[in-house]
Amino acid sequence: MKNAVEKATILSQALPYVQKYSGKIIVIKYGGNAMINEELKLNVIQDVALLSEIGVKVVMVHGGGPGIDAMLKRVNKEKKFINGLRYTDEETMEIVQMVLAGQMNKDLVSMISQAGSSAVGICGMDAGLIRVEKHQGEDDLGYVGDITEVKEDIIMDLLDKGYIPVIASLGTDENNHAYNINADLAAAAIAAKLDAENMILVSNIPGLLRDKDDENSRIPCITVAEAEKLKEEGVIAGGMIPKIDCCLDAVRQGVKKTCIIDGRVPHSLLIEMLTDEGIGTMVIKE
Repeated sequence: MKNAVEKATILSQALPYVQKYSGKIIVIKYGGNAMINEELKLNVIQDVALLSEIGVKVVMVHGGGPGIDAMLKRVNKEKKFINGLRYTDEETMEIVQMVLAGQMNKDLVSMISQAGSSAVGICGMDAGLIRVEKHQGEDDLGYVGDITEVKEDIIMDLLDKGYIPVIASLGTDENNHAYNINADLAAAAIAAKLDAENMILVSNIPGLLRDKDDENSRIPCITVAEAEKLKEEGVIAGGMIPKIDCCLDAVRQGVKKTCIIDGRVPHSLLIEMLTDEGIGTMVIKE
């Protein structure tokens, strides 16, 4: 009986959050190292399915670097990074497309179905969903794209029919050539276009730390202005810069809030969205 009462109490405490998010669009970016552990991966998928079933309009955007690396190794193709960014030549692009839009996308769709909800797998190449131009920078990264446009119609059609769109981070240029896209940036662009209530980056880090060597120094919430100051002070540095910049871009374009959460924590999505405590780091406009 004690366990039953505890479960009922937890459910009753979640009710205000269920009411808050019901009917709202939430964009969840999932990928990279957060997808490696199968048990935790199942926890994330169960959370996504549950959120959808209680009325949240969930959009999942995914990358899959480890999966791409594994396939490159299988075909004896050497992976290449320039300043931390994947160089994508024609052959690598074919593998990226096969892994992201094929195996990984459909695996996630299947897992969501097994968890009791309905999903449809698409990628940024479908119906011109994500248009890009070749990445402009000091280094030539090959077929890596910068997003120029998101056409939200296909996403909204799926949401309106009760499906979870699962989107692989690929896009096409004006000549319909496929390009690899950073999944964080794809999630931010999609969240902004959909006027999402929240964008959540499921990662393998506890959030933004004031001291990178101390996980207890997590910063639970920052504003845009505070984030810019922390970048100047060097608190936000290295690989955290693109993640925070992605969050800043999203809130500047109208997303209500963004979060970086630790996918290594079981049911981290539910903790973030349906409890008082939350988890990770939230980024808000002001």
